[in-house]
Amino acid sequence: MRRDPVLTAFAVLAGALVVAALVPVDALTTDLADRFAGPSPAHPLGTDNLGRDVLARLLAGTRFSMWFTLVAVLLCAAAGTLLGILAGYAGGIAGQLLQRVLDVLVAVPTVIVGLVVAAVREPGTGTLLIAVLLTGWTPFARLAYQLTVRERAREYVEGAVALGAGPGRIAVRHILPNALRPLTAHACLRFANVLLSLAGLSFLGLGAQPPTPEWGAMLAEGRQYLFAAPQLVLVPAMAVVAVSLAVTLLGRRLESRWSGR
Repeated sequence: MRRDPVLTAFAVLAGALVVAALVPVDALTTDLADRFAGPSPAHPLGTDNLGRDVLARLLAGTRFSMWFTLVAVLLCAAAGTLLGILAGYAGGIAGQLLQRVLDVLVAVPTVIVGLVVAAVREPGTGTLLIAVLLTGWTPFARLAYQLTVRERAREYVEGAVALGAGPGRIAVRHILPNALRPLTAHACLRFANVLLSLAGLSFLGLGAQPPTPEWGAMLAEGRQYLFAAPQLVLVPAMAVVAVSLAVTLLGRRLESRWSGR
């Protein structure tokens, strides 16, 4: 059986992320006498401006970034899918209202929303999550709405209505299962987008606050030492790019497979 290189690469990356999440590390201990140390057996990726182990901070940042992104994507998917299915099945004014709201929110960048939220409340993980949720549910709602409108016109839905099934049962037992595959593929694509948004907001100081290790925050801390210690920027940047690319390729491949292309 021929192996899919994209799925194989993603499996390797997923395994590496699981290992990174399970390995105990000390990412907060400082040693000013060992600042900007190069790679060594004790510090495979060197140390930062406070003598903290870069590899340990990368692994700890993996836990924070991956779990935070996963939670944010799941919450966005749940909210957007629910609203999209409800509006798609109801149709009429509900559908038109959802479309207008989506048109407005899609045009607003997550960074702008993050700045507004940070002006109301203090920067931190709560601000980060709120900023992502306010805009992140819209792509799922649009896709769920389109899928629901398409499925609602199929014969099996008409048969369920004829048998006396209510709107809730039809949405949960019939429409949602048929929409899960495209929604799952879309979630993979959105995962990369949310990860980049979280890293960007943390880079601007709106997300995780020092000394919490997070990829975007690590980029912000290391940029002033780019020439003295380029690994402080390159390591978290490569992590963001590698994970985003792998998950995006997985989403594209699932989308192609499930659509028959």
